Amino acid sequence: MGHKTVTYPLLFQAKPSIRCLLIAIVLLVLTGCGSDGDYRPLDFSSTGFVAQPDQPNPVGKRLRIAVAAMISPKETIVYYREMVDYLGKKLDWPVRLIQRKTYGEINELFQEGHLDLAYICTGPYATGKYVYGFEGVATPVVRGEPYYQSYLLVNRQNDYQSLPDLRGKTFAFTDPESNTGALVPSYWLSKIGATPTSFFKKVIYTYSHDNSIMAVARNLVDGATVDGHKWEYYNKHNPIHTSQTRVIRKSAPLGSPPLVAAVHLPADLKSTIKSIMHSMHMDQEGKAILDKLMIDRFVDPRQEWYAPVRHMIARVNPKLDHALATQKP
Repeated sequence: MGHKTVTYPLLFQAKPSIRCLLIAIVLLVLTGCGSDGDYRPLDFSSTGFVAQPDQPNPVGKRLRIAVAAMISPKETIVYYREMVDYLGKKLDWPVRLIQRKTYGEINELFQEGHLDLAYICTGPYATGKYVYGFEGVATPVVRGEPYYQSYLLVNRQNDYQSLPDLRGKTFAFTDPESNTGALVPSYWLSKIGATPTSFFKKVIYTYSHDNSIMAVARNLVDGATVDGHKWEYYNKHNPIHTSQTRVIRKSAPLGSPPLVAAVHLPADLKSTIKSIMHSMHMDQEGKAILDKLMIDRFVDPRQEWYAPVRHMIARVNPKLDHALATQKP
């Protein structure tokens, strides 16, 4: 039987206890389908948007800001709403927060001219900026560095100590285009002559880092890789699931996921947005928001921070790397 993509729009509207039970049922159903090693695309979230009510605006404009599903829909609102509203307030523009399930959907919205700004993963930034038409505006500095890492997680009650211990086990990726949630573990495996389909018994997609953390914590999968920033955030603010996991490996430092702007935005507007984001830590209200997110400040992204990602892509998927190279201006 071939793999199926299944949508569960009510899954993350449920209470936490019911939600975990539903996820367990979903995983048990899906792991009974297909041959070993097949990818199991698993949709844990609904696709939609949350729009701020229209506000009077003398120029009739509204800033469209997207957030890909690095975290689940409800958590996205908690994590990003204040920052989006802060930017709109400083610009004196109404804003619309748009959510999509996958990084690919965000890329397509850029390509179609339907977005102005977006918080995206490092992987799509390194691979998609030439193809889909966006440019880096601001990179978060966390714990003094503009970098983050991929964390390899296992349940704390299991005795796995390294990636080889997970051979023949069930593993969770986040998004197919995720850097920390898919590319990094694929790169690690390539260095030992393996691929996800040859190494793991089953691979499923959770479509967000908090879902992957929860899947490991609940022993629904044997391992997963996640965004280290997200793990550290939850471990500080809501460790109910991170406390049930162990980090057994960390990747090399990689450029943090940036805020990007569509190329169609006027240069003066992009400059103003940069100025607001880069000075956020010097503003009392802005600093309070950053403190909640464990972000020190924002800075201009530098291409050398993201070079390791391109190196991993070149090793894991040379055809993609060549295709991207031909798209450079």
